[in-house]
Amino acid sequence: MLTVVNTDGSTPNGSLIDEIVREGARRMLAAALEAEVNSYIAELAGERDGNGRRLVVRNGYHQPRSVTTAAGAVQVRAPRVNDKRMDEATGERKRFSSAILPPWARKSPKISEVLPLLYLHGLSSGDFVPALEQFLGTSAGLSPATVTRLTAQWQADHTAFQDRDLSATDYVYVWADGVHLRIRLEEAKAAVLVLMGVRADGTKELIAMTDGYRESSEAWAGLLRDCARRGMRAPVLAVGDGELGFWNALSEVFPDTRHQRCWVHETANVLDALPKSAQPAAKRAIQEIYNAEDKEHAARAVLDFSRAYQAKYPKVVKRITDDEDELLAFFHFPAEHWIHLRTTNPIESTFATVRLRTKVTKGAGSRAAGLAMVFKLIESAQARWRAVNAPHLVALVRAGARFERGQLVEREEQAA
Repeated sequence: MLTVVNTDGSTPNGSLIDEIVREGARRMLAAALEAEVNSYIAELAGERDGNGRRLVVRNGYHQPRSVTTAAGAVQVRAPRVNDKRMDEATGERKRFSSAILPPWARKSPKISEVLPLLYLHGLSSGDFVPALEQFLGTSAGLSPATVTRLTAQWQADHTAFQDRDLSATDYVYVWADGVHLRIRLEEAKAAVLVLMGVRADGTKELIAMTDGYRESSEAWAGLLRDCARRGMRAPVLAVGDGELGFWNALSEVFPDTRHQRCWVHETANVLDALPKSAQPAAKRAIQEIYNAEDKEHAARAVLDFSRAYQAKYPKVVKRITDDEDELLAFFHFPAEHWIHLRTTNPIESTFATVRLRTKVTKGAGSRAAGLAMVFKLIESAQARWRAVNAPHLVALVRAGARFERGQLVEREEQAA
């Protein structure tokens, strides 16, 4: 392919390097589509009619179309398949559908992920086209009307997510946290209330997400009641920070669920109440507690902390001793799960990126649109969440298995 290059390295369609990247992307996409079709035809090579002719064969190419990708606009000619097989259930002919390039796709999923980020940065729908055109080399499929339709779809997706049935999914562990973001919420002091859980197979999943004023008991109770109404079973253990709102609501809606206070929040609160000179030693003493090899050693570490700081800082010690049972609850579960259960880090780490991308957004705006944007960001991140360690043990926790020092205690066989 010959391209006219100016003295400054630019071309009529941008820079030379962009042209090379787009051409490479086009060739790789074409090769992937060819390989997909060839694999499909080879797999069905044995399907033949009464005359011995193959029922699935190549049939040229579809009309060229432009697909917007992270590398820019790429021209694509997708291979076409002539599939003469009949679906016995519907009586209609079967059709080949590409998993790489769906029939009506005009942009890659990554482009759709970029749009909520731009919205959270404060861009209006009219600003999307010039902002993305500079990077993608085209504005195809990115008109203000298209963006408006997408944001409306995201809000519908969030609404459907909040109304879905939860009875078929068992969440054994849950994390809860109220995250304060500068997104377009109606109340200045509103927080995004987030509930994440671990399914019986060990995978993590977003359960619910809404906004609530000041992380109040009423707001959390409303969220938990809604989950219970939709069929959510009481989790075995809930992990959260020291805010009383969530714990009061949890005791009301799911009274049988055990409480685990987040050590990251607890450590921050304790250190904030100490002079800076005492903070390094206190932090090491706290780490000795939650990093202990079992609950007995952790309890002794609590006593050591109390002896060291009781005389000068009784209120600080009281923060630990008053909540000792809830701070050490994770020791009753598999040792492989301790690292996951002693903090709300799964929520904090997910929202760390969201916070960075929403710092500059100001103004009231639409509550529904703001929450929908955050929901789409989390939905995208959820695909990359890894399961908890030793996921096979999660089902045993739900079944009521007993763990001592982090190890499974085999049930004694009852005599006949």
